[in-house]
Amino acid sequence: MTSMLFANAAVDLFKHGGPIMWPILVVTLTALAVVGERTFWWIREGSRRDVETLEKVLAAMENSDFRSAIQLSKGSEDPVVRMIYRGLSHVHGSLTGALQVAAGAEIKRAGRFLVLIDTCITVAPLLGLLGTVTGIMGSFRAVGGNELAVDSVSAGIGEALIATAAGLGIAIFCLLPFNYFNERLTKLQFELETAATNVEVMVAKAKMEGFDTMVFRRENSAVLED
Repeated sequence: MTSMLFANAAVDLFKHGGPIMWPILVVTLTALAVVGERTFWWIREGSRRDVETLEKVLAAMENSDFRSAIQLSKGSEDPVVRMIYRGLSHVHGSLTGALQVAAGAEIKRAGRFLVLIDTCITVAPLLGLLGTVTGIMGSFRAVGGNELAVDSVSAGIGEALIATAAGLGIAIFCLLPFNYFNERLTKLQFELETAATNVEVMVAKAKMEGFDTMVFRRENSAVLED
């Protein structure tokens, strides 16, 4: 019963908000879909983080045991470990380039749809402001008539307020998860950059200690074929 009353009230507000409520509705549905998808993605991504495997991979590389590092990192769903695996797969070639490409792919995947959320935050208040203008214009038209139509003036003002409230509400709703997703993205980027630097330092150290990249290349190929 309560839900039905709430639904009826929402429909009434939508009708009284004027024609600008239709594009606001589109923005609302888009924002709900994107925020829901990103929330599910980050929850799933958080469950895939594997700190224990990451520590084992770094420990193996520190001991110049890159074969074990590849075996440990192969097939991992952790984005940092996955980047390390792709980098080690190209250690005999362009290690830095491979790490950058892998990190870029992880960051792009994590930042997916953030531009769309940012657009909703910007567009929603503007649509509300447009509804305010059209509503006030309707009120002025009623005031400028031969007879003062109180109902028409009130309807125009109501349309302006409803549209403004709807636009601001959508922007506020989107802003909180947008900042949260950006924070998670920044943290992931920092972890990827830190891990990439550690890999480059350990590989450079191993090469200075006489690490043979050609031998590793053959071993690496054997591991990748397994």
